[in-house]
Amino acid sequence: MSRFFRGGESSSESESESDFSSSSSEDERSSKNAADASSDDSSDSDSDENAPRKGGAGGASRFMRGFAGSDSDDSDAEDKKRVVKSARDKRFDDMRNSVKALKNAEKINDWVAIQNEFEKLNKAYSKANAIIQREGVPRFYIRAIVQLEDFLKETLTNKDAIKKMNASSSRALNAMKQKLRKHNKQHEAEIEKWRANPVTEAASADEAAKKAAQEASSDDESSDESDDEKPAGRSKWVKGGDSETDEFEKPKQRTKKKGSKAAAAAAEEKGEPGDFQVVGKGGKVFDVKPENMFKKLREIIEARGKKSTDRQLQMQHLERILEVASTPYQKVKVLLALAPSRFDSAPSSTGYMAVDVWKSAAGELNQLFGYLEEHTNIRIVEMSEEEDTEEVAEEKFKNADTVTIRASLSSLIDRIDDEFTKSLQHIDPHTLDYINRLRDETVLYALIVRAQKYFERIDFGLAVDHTKMRRVEHLYYKPDAVIQAVEKEVRNLYPALNEALEEPVALVDHLCTSLYKTSTDRIRTRSLLCHVYHLALHDKFEKARDMMLMSHLQDHVAQTEVSTQILFNRTMAQIGLCAFRCGMVKETANALQEISSSGKVKELLAQGVQLQKYSDKTPEQEKLEKQRQLPFHMHINLELLECVYLTCSMLLEIPNMAANAHEPRRKVISKPFRRMLDYNERQVFTGPPENTRDHIMGAAKALAAGEWQRCRDLIHAIKIWDLVPNTEKIKEMLTEKIQEEGLRTYFFTYSPYYDSLGIEQLASMFSLPVPQVRATVSRMIINEELHASIDQPTNSVVLHRAGPGVETSRLEFLAGLYADKVSSFVESNEKLLESRSMLLGLQQQQQQRDFRSRGGERGHGGYRGGERRGGRQGAYGGERGGRGGRSGRGQGQRAGR
Repeated sequence: MSRFFRGGESSSESESESDFSSSSSEDERSSKNAADASSDDSSDSDSDENAPRKGGAGGASRFMRGFAGSDSDDSDAEDKKRVVKSARDKRFDDMRNSVKALKNAEKINDWVAIQNEFEKLNKAYSKANAIIQREGVPRFYIRAIVQLEDFLKETLTNKDAIKKMNASSSRALNAMKQKLRKHNKQHEAEIEKWRANPVTEAASADEAAKKAAQEASSDDESSDESDDEKPAGRSKWVKGGDSETDEFEKPKQRTKKKGSKAAAAAAEEKGEPGDFQVVGKGGKVFDVKPENMFKKLREIIEARGKKSTDRQLQMQHLERILEVASTPYQKVKVLLALAPSRFDSAPSSTGYMAVDVWKSAAGELNQLFGYLEEHTNIRIVEMSEEEDTEEVAEEKFKNADTVTIRASLSSLIDRIDDEFTKSLQHIDPHTLDYINRLRDETVLYALIVRAQKYFERIDFGLAVDHTKMRRVEHLYYKPDAVIQAVEKEVRNLYPALNEALEEPVALVDHLCTSLYKTSTDRIRTRSLLCHVYHLALHDKFEKARDMMLMSHLQDHVAQTEVSTQILFNRTMAQIGLCAFRCGMVKETANALQEISSSGKVKELLAQGVQLQKYSDKTPEQEKLEKQRQLPFHMHINLELLECVYLTCSMLLEIPNMAANAHEPRRKVISKPFRRMLDYNERQVFTGPPENTRDHIMGAAKALAAGEWQRCRDLIHAIKIWDLVPNTEKIKEMLTEKIQEEGLRTYFFTYSPYYDSLGIEQLASMFSLPVPQVRATVSRMIINEELHASIDQPTNSVVLHRAGPGVETSRLEFLAGLYADKVSSFVESNEKLLESRSMLLGLQQQQQQRDFRSRGGERGHGGYRGGERRGGRQGAYGGERGGRGGRSGRGQGQRAGR
């Protein structure tokens, strides 16, 4: 029995204590277990070497389980480590397994699996509730739910991915959105604490490794004391000792371990690093020195763009190289590599660069321009015949000679500007995040201005024009107060710019005028449109209109790129609003006619995509349209645009409808307005106006009936006018236009019923001055809109009656229209009858011809048949052949008759 004895009952007290020991975090517990395992290994190896070998051990060793020299497969299979886990470790292991499965489901975006694993994780959490109350919530659990919350937010922002989900995944996503919101409220304090000091898994593993190393070194010192207490003889082969790891190792391995530990300890006592380094999760430590800095930099640049390249690690290495760089030339070289690596970390076209990464890139570019402004002998150009090596360039820089570096600064400016725009496109404009992000535009604008000054200093013409265009695109749509604040802030941030502060209108005019001389058609066109837009924003309608007409841009804008077409549409819309603010109703309608009548105002102005039930656009086209959308702060108010267009259409269309009431082909000025008015008039019950369209349609019907006061009240009740500058002035202008058009409509509608009208009476009816009434009537007479004359002595308008047949009433007009329709109907019936009778006669004649032709053919056939039969009889009968032939001929003739 002694040979097969197993000491499984001898579990140590230290093991039980380690199972139920309390710690503040999950990472500390893992590091403690690792340290215990390493100390047990060292103590076992020492005890095995120091234990004396007895003579009887050799014979019985082949029956002992776990003997080092045994080669039996059965013993290897049975010698697995038996681990006794505490209740805490079991519960936490279940939670860790659920967290691992949850992360795997996140990688494949399987929300059904995420929901299931989240429920399993909460069940495991509830089972470990007693332990958690005693020791606290484990950090890996808080990290898991925070990462799940971030992943949920990221998924909800990607609308394309949500559309492609199946029904079950969509239901699981919606369920998780509700569950996670309620669940995370219970751990708000822990979540806020973790977000204030986030600890990733890699950092947690490194921390655990450091603690394990410290505790392992302290345990090695006490391992010699524990060796003497180990039992000798048979007890050292007994399984179930204090160690949780494998107790039996090969002697060579144990010697190597012990030797390496001793060497490391000796090196630490001497203060030398030795041959060992603490390697983290990232792999080998990146070691860079001033001597090999450029070599490391070239290696990183060559590895850029490869699939196996870790972009985050690459940025960390470049940051480390930047710290090592000492001279301005070295720092410029590193910054030119670090800034593009930031942009490489940005997601694809469907996402945008993280805000903190963008700020880091902007800071590095500002740092780069700072070195270039301070050291003017460093030149960065895109085209260079040959570039000096780093050693030669360093020597030139020390001698204050010009050093040329081949790189593209303009592309970096374009990329950081585009990433800023993409972030504004994806952030919800109704949140504080959008406002906070918009504050970063000052930093971006300052960067563009610094780039412009640098390109002007080195006389790089194409880059100067390109950067000026970027600067204009950040200014043209802003009011003067915002432009002045931004320009002032830029000069406060960078006094080295040394540029006088200009007025906003003069600044935009100066930049755009200089861009008119460029050789690039696209820049010239866009600068002109931005200039016209800015002039229209300042109510300079005549100048903006003349510039647009002289450029003839409307003739060939269809051949330009889509972004330029969008800018053209925005400029035309702003010109229309400018004309409205100046009181030019007809010019406003002409400018807004094409955009407003298309039915696709959002798409034309790049302010959204209208949802259509049957769309012929491909997913690629929809993606491109979304990429072309303008940020929210650049939008033109579409409701205001529609209100202005419909109001101007009402002031033009109602008098036109009254003047051409009896015309069979009415002249149409605005088809959308006519369509809305017809639909409104067909309604049986019309309630009070609720929106802008209802107000304008009600005002149009009141104006047509001569009720200009009601028309004015309905137009003034529209709340959108409060968004227009000088609201009271706009309302006064609208009142004056309504009074004048009401007077004209009254003349067109009721002039057949009057012989004369007093000018003073008309002035009192429409609350207009007498001179303005006289001017309006005179204009109508000159334009031949009204057959009348003004009688100066009586101060009245004498209406001239037209002779019979010259001007008809509505009843006469409708009667004549009815007679015309009846006559045309009769004529069409007669033509139809004639065509049918003619067709019947032709058919009868054809049938007669066919009958005659068929009868003649039958007679001719009978004559030939009789002749043939008579011939045969004549040949057979001899002498009677002649008579038979004649008789046959006669029969044939009778048959023919």
